[in-house]
Amino acid sequence: MTVEVSYAQSPYPVRQDLVDAHQHAWHRLARAGTWWTGAARVAIAAEVRNAARCRACHERKGALSPAAVTAPHDSVAALRPAALDAVHRITSDPARLTKSWFEKTLASGLGDGEYVELVGVVVTVVSIDSFCRGLGVPPHPLPEPAPGEPTRYRPAAAVLEGAWLPTIPASAVGGAEADLWSPGRTGNVIRALSLVPDEVRQLAELGAAHYLPFNRMMDLRAARAIDRMQIEFLAARVSALRECFY
Repeated sequence: MTVEVSYAQSPYPVRQDLVDAHQHAWHRLARAGTWWTGAARVAIAAEVRNAARCRACHERKGALSPAAVTAPHDSVAALRPAALDAVHRITSDPARLTKSWFEKTLASGLGDGEYVELVGVVVTVVSIDSFCRGLGVPPHPLPEPAPGEPTRYRPAAAVLEGAWLPTIPASAVGGAEADLWSPGRTGNVIRALSLVPDEVRQLAELGAAHYLPFNRMMDLRAARAIDRMQIEFLAARVSALRECFY
């Protein structure tokens, strides 16, 4: 089932580029990705929404240390335990994730590419659901998964540079990844998902509609209906509320 993304119920007008970006993201959500099938990607999306109702997540959020809560997550989808925990923790308590937690997650059987794609799905769903909540409209129904197998593509240029997992160096982008950014002109927040290039492409499409295109982020004159200072003020406030690492 193809879900039509519509903001007809919105009390405010919504730009067509936002509708188009959300529609493409929802269509892509249902298809097999690089490391996850379409069914698994939709299951990850379902758990993103379920994290808000998870008793263990609520207890952990209120605990002095996240390690103090060992209760299992409430779940609605069939995901491996390591993936289920990653979805809930990234969605509900991202500011307290640590490298030791990440290493334990990978040791539990979650591949580094699987982890990156999972993060990409979480970001997509949280972004679009938050947009709906801000407008006061219901979240879009999740799509039916499409058949197909993951590509399991791993970019040869990705290496460990000091981050938790391999990334493509800023100056090494090229070949099949030549479209990700201009050589040498990017930021770590963009490169963070580069082990799975398609997740960078999805981030770029949503970022261009919600914020600014990658190639205009350093242009202080870039503006929309509000000026750049207003854009950055709102972006900083949203980042703080979302407990963004940056």
